[in-house]
Formats: sequence, structure tokens, C-alpha cells
Amino acid sequence: MQVHTLANQNLQLNAAEIEIRCDGPARQVDIEVVAETGSTNADLMARLPQLQCPVLRIAVHQTAGRGRAGRPWLTVPGGMLTFSLAWHLPQAPQHLLGLPLAIGVALAETLNTLGLSVQLKWPNDILRDGKKLAGILLESTAAQNGGTWIVAGIGLNLQVSDALEAEIGRTIADAPWLARMDRNALVASLLNALAPTLEQFATQGFSSFLPRWNALHAHAGQTVNILDHGQVLHTGVALGVDLHGCLVLQTTQGQVNVMAGDVSLRPATP
Repeated sequence: MQVHTLANQNLQLNAAEIEIRCDGPARQVDIEVVAETGSTNADLMARLPQLQCPVLRIAVHQTAGRGRAGRPWLTVPGGMLTFSLAWHLPQAPQHLLGLPLAIGVALAETLNTLGLSVQLKWPNDILRDGKKLAGILLESTAAQNGGTWIVAGIGLNLQVSDALEAEIGRTIADAPWLARMDRNALVASLLNALAPTLEQFATQGFSSFLPRWNALHAHAGQTVNILDHGQVLHTGVALGVDLHGCLVLQTTQGQVNVMAGDVSLRPATP
């Protein structure tokens, strides 16, 4: 494992301090900490052809962070934890549909053990008290020697100001308790969950994560709308997800399995 640190010491992010807290599969990951970058996902995606092992890249501040469907992910230094993990998987890209959900399970279960009560919103968000606490952006490219390199970007709100909420245009969740936690211990806890999750997905796919995801499903049994660019595609009761990570809806026309793509889920208004 190699470590590289250019951190803001006030935020106590240090690659070597994260490394000593890593165990199991996480110890094979090279860890990089930088004070600022445009996007940790973009940084790693550009380097995938040269990577020889998994890499975790953490930025104290991202100036061009991205969410799903190209939406911007606004950050403030110290108020959020933003990082990306590059990892090689043996599956072809078309067999990774459930991967964002498996990553969500790993993050949510870890946050719950750290004292938060969180749930999963299909397909890529973690909710606290019904509001977005964290998001996942998964990008991938076919590897030259087979399989797929993936880059999983994570944004976790730690302490959010009223000004940032106003800029985003909606209320979001944060976790002041985690904001006071040693950042290196927090990152190591998350990496210690993500690394074995990716190893497990490499051998078992999404099947072993399915019941765990459904147990954390924020909208189980609720009527929801599935939107595509603001237009309602489906309305139905959210039953859970299937073996491919598709959302299973019970609609008035019957059962529908919705693939993630760029669609989004919103609770249906009464």
C-alpha cells in the first residue's frame, strides 16, 4: 500500500493515519489525500489504464464534484467527506447493475454502526430522517485485460450550513456527530466495509446483498413515482429490488421492474 498526503491539517486527513486503521482487503488499497481537486472520480477515471491496484482518492474540497445524471455535487471544505475508490472487478460492465446498491448497503450498515439511523433510497442515495445524507456515483470502463475497472464516488454530508442548503435548493441531512469524529478513523471504517463488499460482489454478484438492501429500503410499501427528466414514467407501490438491482413496483397494470439508468424516485403526494 502506498500513501500520498497533501492534506489540510486542520481537517486531520492523513493517508498514513488511515492506512494504519485499515484491515483485511482494505490493506491492498493505495490511499491518496489531496487538499483540493475538481473531481476525485474524474481524477481516477483518467488514470484507470495505468492503475495496477485499487486506489482511494480523498479530497478535502472538490470544485467540480458530480452526482448522477451529470448533476453538480456542491461541497464546502470540512463540511463533507468526498472520496472515490477505483477497483477492478472480473465481471463485464453489463453485469454490474446491482453494484451501486451493494455499495449503498456497505455504507449504510457502517453508518448505522457508527450511531446514525439511515436507510437506502433506490438506487444511489442514503437517507437520514427522509433527507439525503450521502450519494454514490458509479462510473466504469472495460479493462484491457478483461473485466471492468469501476470508480465509486462517495459524498457524505457531515455538517451543512443554511447557506449551502439555500444554494442547493432543498433541505439535506447531515451528521454533526460524525463531523466531530476523527476523519481518518471514519474513512478507514468506510473503506474497511467497501473493500470486502467489492470482493464479495466479484464472486457472488448482487444476490447476497439483496436481502440486506431490502431491509434498509426507505420506501418499502410506499407509493412512489419514477421520473425521467421530470416526467412520470411509473407510479406504484415500491416492493423492493430484484436480483439485478431493479426496483420492483406494483402498479395498477401489474408488476414493473425498473432499471436505474437516469431515472429518479420521488414519494407520490397524497
